[in-house]
Amino acid sequence: MSRRVVRQSKFRHVFGQAAKADQTYEDIRVSKVTWDSSFCAVNPKFLAIIVEAGGGGAFIVLPLAKTGRVDKNYPLVTGHTAPVLDIDWCPHNDNVIASASDDTTIMVWQIPDYTPVRNITEPIITLEGHSKRVGVLSWHPTARNVLLSAGGDNVIIIWNVGTGEVLLSLDDLHPDIIHSVCWNSNGSLLATTCKDKTLRIIDPRKSQVVAERFAAHEGMRPMRAVFTRQGHIFTTGFTRMSQRELGLWDPNNFEEPVALQEMDTSNGVLLPFYDPDSSIVYLCGKGDSSIRYFEITDEPPFVHYLNTFSSKEPQRGMGFMPKRGLDVSKCEIARFYKLHERKCEPIIMTVPRKSDLFQDDLYPDTPGPEAALEADEWLSGQDAEPVLISLRDGYVPPKHRELRVTKRNILDARPPSGPRRSQSASDTPLSQHTLETLLEEIKTLRERVQAQEQRITALENMLCELVDGTD
Repeated sequence: MSRRVVRQSKFRHVFGQAAKADQTYEDIRVSKVTWDSSFCAVNPKFLAIIVEAGGGGAFIVLPLAKTGRVDKNYPLVTGHTAPVLDIDWCPHNDNVIASASDDTTIMVWQIPDYTPVRNITEPIITLEGHSKRVGVLSWHPTARNVLLSAGGDNVIIIWNVGTGEVLLSLDDLHPDIIHSVCWNSNGSLLATTCKDKTLRIIDPRKSQVVAERFAAHEGMRPMRAVFTRQGHIFTTGFTRMSQRELGLWDPNNFEEPVALQEMDTSNGVLLPFYDPDSSIVYLCGKGDSSIRYFEITDEPPFVHYLNTFSSKEPQRGMGFMPKRGLDVSKCEIARFYKLHERKCEPIIMTVPRKSDLFQDDLYPDTPGPEAALEADEWLSGQDAEPVLISLRDGYVPPKHRELRVTKRNILDARPPSGPRRSQSASDTPLSQHTLETLLEEIKTLRERVQAQEQRITALENMLCELVDGTD
């Protein structure tokens, strides 16, 4: 009987490790809203988490270094009138984040490098176009200021955030609620999953479905789909018997799956996080207490189980750090930010290596913060792969860059709807807005100090009077 040859892979021994207690973020009231998004977004500068908020929707943004107990009065990003359902950092500006809400709007925010004194309430721009809740957000991987949103109205809208206008509206392609949307590496195609159990590949600029597969997973519970670097589609879903299942599909031949594997009988939706540099996909189920990871290759069985990171506490959500935010000196190939009920815990995935030198094979050049195209170029039909950077000397985030909004569409003609569409916040250049905000905060602080000094003087006078009286 021949011995089975062990598959060669540099990722066979990847292991996960939770950060030490002093590296976690404590006392965060993570949102309890029932929605299958990750509730957490992270980049090399900031950690953003959707939180519980009375009378509206909010999320908290913390500098990565601000670990430990978070003050209960720490400023939030508030502006939505209903719960926030999804957040996503702009890949081309680490200070810009978009939020989608049950209130049907998308808001785009500029986060300052300093810690604000008060809640951030004025977005750079509010995008209004959906008629129902907006549950999915995704920035274009290579075109500047292009943002995709998907709503409960079964519509996908692609926006130019730099002008506030709708570039494309895909409103006849999905008959039911859209569960997930993913761009391919150059942003020329979308993979979507829908409540009608159909997996679709869409060319957004032609507004047409170029390939589709009904019942990629036969169960009724939500599916998820991501593009792999080989151009295949990796999916997670459920069998008819409610077992969780993963699949790999070739969009050029949707008849048969490249791979299909049953997993377990848990009912949490599996969120796939795919790293194109290593071709590893990490599966995090909401309510699970584990992260399973697989390597996708060109050799059968194509999806190779690597290992499972297990812990005691179930996860409420998960953030996934872009490659440029990792510590290459420690051979870190992925970092997750696991949400508990009241805290966030980093989980580090490492390839064990003896050498301290830079490991070229683990860190190929990876997408950097520069956009390859402008929004108009992409809309006109141009495609470009991401602009890559080397991580050999580590990554230093660029200095604070402001997103300037120049409106040139009919949204301006509509009457303002409440405080959200403040002219001063949206229409003046952001630098002016930031300056005014700072001056206002300084003025407020001075007034507070003045009031405290008056109070101290009054107390001192009372004390003097008391002393004189006793004498």
